[in-house]
Amino acid sequence: MSAVQFDENLDGSQSCEGSATLPRTLSEIYSSYASVVFRNLRRLGVAESQVEDAVQDVFLVVHRRLSDFEGRSMLKTWILGITLRVAKDYRRAETRLTHRLDHLATRLTSDAPMQSSPSDAVEKKEAGQLLHHLLSSLPNESREMLVLVELEGLSVREACDALGIRLRTGQRRLRAGVDAISAAVGRTLAEHRRQP
Repeated sequence: MSAVQFDENLDGSQSCEGSATLPRTLSEIYSSYASVVFRNLRRLGVAESQVEDAVQDVFLVVHRRLSDFEGRSMLKTWILGITLRVAKDYRRAETRLTHRLDHLATRLTSDAPMQSSPSDAVEKKEAGQLLHHLLSSLPNESREMLVLVELEGLSVREACDALGIRLRTGQRRLRAGVDAISAAVGRTLAEHRRQP
């Protein structure tokens, strides 16, 4: 099938056969549908901290695929279909990250001797939560390198290959991640010591 043919109306807007007037530019599409996309991404389970990125991803797909829009549905329906797929991708990525962090927390705490008291179990749980918190505070690039090298045991070169980045870039990201985690741990320990 061919893409929808847009005809310019007297008012400058475009329409296609058998449909209502469609927005002419990506800017108009964004203005018309951004709030709908934003609202539905949140409803579909995209984390609040990632919604703005997900909105951009939806409209990147819209921009890339607009010439493929055939007009078999309303433009809003087509955009909501894209929104559903982007939301699913973000939820999947969040789930994978959560599983990796849980695995890392388990791995870090399993190296310790067997816990024998309830307070030890609480400390283990708090350590896992602290690890998640510290890792989530890092920029994604530093977190990826830190997880792959320090927690998964890959060499810096292997981690760079896995991420598709240059060795020097990987080294800088790893150093930034280690420095940030070290500083955060130092602050956390200092706060803990001050508590009565």
